[in-house]
Amino acid sequence: MPPPRVNKIPKNEPATKAKLGTLDVPLNFLDQDYQELQKRCITNKKRYVDDKFLSDSSSIDPKKKLGLDMEKIEWLRPLKIVADPQLIVTGVSRFDYSQGSYLGNCWFLASVGALTFQKDVMDQVMPVDQSFGEDYAGIFHFRFWRFGKWIDVVIDDKLPTIDGKLIFVHSKTSNEFWPALLEKAYAKLCGSYADLHAGLVSEALLDFTGGIHVCFEPAKTSIDLWSLMYRAVKAKALMACGTFQGKTSANTVLPSGIVQGHAYTVTGVHKVTCQGKPVRLVRVLNPWGKGEWNGAWSDKSSMWNKVSEEERSKCRSLANDGEFWMSMEDFSKNFEDADICCLIPDFLDNSSECSWTSTCYNDSWVAGTTAGGCLNNKDSFWTNPQFRVRIEELDKACASGQCPENILVSLMQNHEKRHRSEVSNYAIGFSVFAIPPEMKDVKLPPKFFYRKRPVEESGNFINTRHVMRFFKLEPGEYLIVPSTFNPNECAKFRLCIYSKSESHKRNKKPEKTYV
Repeated sequence: MPPPRVNKIPKNEPATKAKLGTLDVPLNFLDQDYQELQKRCITNKKRYVDDKFLSDSSSIDPKKKLGLDMEKIEWLRPLKIVADPQLIVTGVSRFDYSQGSYLGNCWFLASVGALTFQKDVMDQVMPVDQSFGEDYAGIFHFRFWRFGKWIDVVIDDKLPTIDGKLIFVHSKTSNEFWPALLEKAYAKLCGSYADLHAGLVSEALLDFTGGIHVCFEPAKTSIDLWSLMYRAVKAKALMACGTFQGKTSANTVLPSGIVQGHAYTVTGVHKVTCQGKPVRLVRVLNPWGKGEWNGAWSDKSSMWNKVSEEERSKCRSLANDGEFWMSMEDFSKNFEDADICCLIPDFLDNSSECSWTSTCYNDSWVAGTTAGGCLNNKDSFWTNPQFRVRIEELDKACASGQCPENILVSLMQNHEKRHRSEVSNYAIGFSVFAIPPEMKDVKLPPKFFYRKRPVEESGNFINTRHVMRFFKLEPGEYLIVPSTFNPNECAKFRLCIYSKSESHKRNKKPEKTYV
């Protein structure tokens, strides 16, 4: 077997080529250029018809999994649905829309709810250069991040309806269409509307931002999750959460009002004073637009009578809009996971004495050469790609920041299938090894992995698109080895390493970031 490649650094590319895939110059999905197509439609005085995402069953449910009667479906432009269609009526809000009853894409819509809080990020995803007004030509475009690149997705504005009503996501204001068009663009990116059925909020959060993603199990994590969420709000992060799955895949509503196996948006965190004691609260939104928690700190809870009038009027809402407050303790009991996605990693500590440096690598596992499988496979594990990282000694001010963890490792796999439902993710993970001082300048031989145990691991290997781990390492040199569970499983992957450093050191001598 050939020796493993270590610490590969991306080759220098011409500036014009390297710029492709950025927000300024996104890649054209399916080679469709929005500006050219719009100009052609305006010149020819014709409304755009997308020949790569047809207005038929192939775009809705090619494998007939949703149980829809396709003969009843009519694709209509907004102008045929209402007299005065608007992309946005009075700004975007988490209360603008409700989930459709035919598609289980709460994971996507919970992420959309988080997206509405951050105008800058929303403007990245939904460019402002489009409307139903001047230069309307039945064409729209949206941008999503995929595996390190921004992609521009073009759609026409024909939407699936039954009896003149939208069958998937729909706005509460009848002439507002940004939710339906955003959903259509994401469906096109994923292959079809049916390809949006069931998923993890982390997928959409990353596709909206290309940011730093962390996921925690509230009931199990040792991290002060509420404080991390509070810092995330200040850093303009997107947050969502998911409930425990019940005995079936059905979204069963529990007596508490919580829906099993369902994704929610985290819309706020706040601390109130109740009878002289601080209480940490979390605000959560059901993308159904209705159905709320009915326990302590819910809309009609008597707990609100125990806080000041000022705090009560600031936080409490009696509307049945799907949004509610609950204590952090109840949040931890009712939600299996909490996802946070932010454009910058500083929220991980948020200490003025600390900064975070980042390094990302795009690589692949190739059968017979670099797909060695997990550490159970002693004879081949060493062939996996290997990446070195140095953890610096921090001064006391930085080391005693708001969290002891000083490194975040993120691993994402990419299979490049046209249809999301056809992707069969491998079980992936990574191992972290301490490098002895005498071996810091040499490649680690196969025998090293026979003798040494990892100092940290990602945890159980999971067949999901993305895994991460936030943890603490002592100062020193380390080797990170990402792998699939089984050997000879081929896939591209993206490894990102975020490590804590002292602000004054970073300003003095910046670290390189490879993207």
